Amino acid sequence: MSSLRDAWRQMARTARLMVGVPDYEVYAAHRRAAHPGEPVMTRAEFHRERTERRFGGGADGISRCC
Repeated sequence: MSSLRDAWRQMARTARLMVGVPDYEVYAAHRRAAHPGEPVMTRAEFHRERTERRFGGGADGISRCC
């Protein structure tokens, strides 16, 4: 049962990455392991930053879709 659940999670993660939805859990785990003591963005901050990075609207003011 556990292997089926793991396979489902991996397929879901792959599908999200294919359509450009970043994985917050992977980001948070990386930050905690590789950068201890530094802040970790909240889920909302993470998605906002990734959306701005992908589609623009950040400091550079460029609006783009790709």
